Amino acid sequence: MKCLKGYKKYYGQKIIWYLITLFFAIVLNFVLPRLMPGDPVAGIASGAVSGMTDATAIQKVYEEYAEKFGVNKPMIVQFGMWAGNALKGDFGVSFSQYPRTVGNIISSSIGWTLALQLPAIIVGWLLGNILGAVAAYIKGAFDKVLLPVFMFISNVPAFGMAIILLTVFGINLKWFPTSGAYGFELIPNFSWEFISSVISHYQMPFWSIVLITIGGQAIGMRSMSIYELNADYVKYSRFLGIKDRKIVGYVFRNAMLPQITGLAMSLGTMMGGALVAEIIFSYPGIGTAMMTAVRGQDYPLLSACTLIITIMVLLANLLVEILYGVIDPRVKAAQQD
Repeated sequence: MKCLKGYKKYYGQKIIWYLITLFFAIVLNFVLPRLMPGDPVAGIASGAVSGMTDATAIQKVYEEYAEKFGVNKPMIVQFGMWAGNALKGDFGVSFSQYPRTVGNIISSSIGWTLALQLPAIIVGWLLGNILGAVAAYIKGAFDKVLLPVFMFISNVPAFGMAIILLTVFGINLKWFPTSGAYGFELIPNFSWEFISSVISHYQMPFWSIVLITIGGQAIGMRSMSIYELNADYVKYSRFLGIKDRKIVGYVFRNAMLPQITGLAMSLGTMMGGALVAEIIFSYPGIGTAMMTAVRGQDYPLLSACTLIITIMVLLANLLVEILYGVIDPRVKAAQQD
């Protein structure tokens, strides 16, 4: 019971801080897009008044659209209306793709983003940790050749890596398609032709995210593994004659704990790089929707996209925090005190 009470306090504090962070994120997600210069409503109204010459009628049409989108109200009133509707899952109508709703755009984009980003980030994290552990234990070519190569690759900006893969494997070698999530001539279905097209279009965005993720994780894992391999408990275990395989298992498990924290801290950066990859490859995810929103000064769509990304990052971080609290013996012991 004491342990459960400790865990309740530990996770309760975490959840409170995440809720506070979410509140400020919601406010910023609403305010910042509306500080962009320009008047998107004027663009929509101009299409409706095309051919009209009566200035009074044109002004009336503009006022009707301003009233419809709520941009003629004070900012605090707009925020209250937006937050109330957002709680119901209603993010309004898109300015750049009017009369399409923001919810419809998000629902058609979020699946592509999750299918691309989550596997790529997890694979990059796992490969980086495996490479770092092997470099620390075996050394040799892993430590002197492979690790520096991946360290160099990981320092390439996300857009730079995407452009390199696009140029080499898409344009020059023509191994993979350069844009989209599937062939433009195809209609989504469960046929092998469509599935193979999705897999082919998936490769370059996926590996561009994986490659920029590996290096940083490998460096951290290598440092922690070397530290653990030189720890007193390892020397004592070897003195007692315990098998090296068993010792190495404990070493790498202990070295992995800070890496889990590192994953939580870097999720936002990783996801940012993944969104850049979506834009470069015109992948139909949240990143591409955000770029469309920025170009069209689409406040509702941009606010919804950034809010969804914020929630995804916060949930992923909270999940990692919960996982860390469960698997780390030091956290368990702290909750029992």
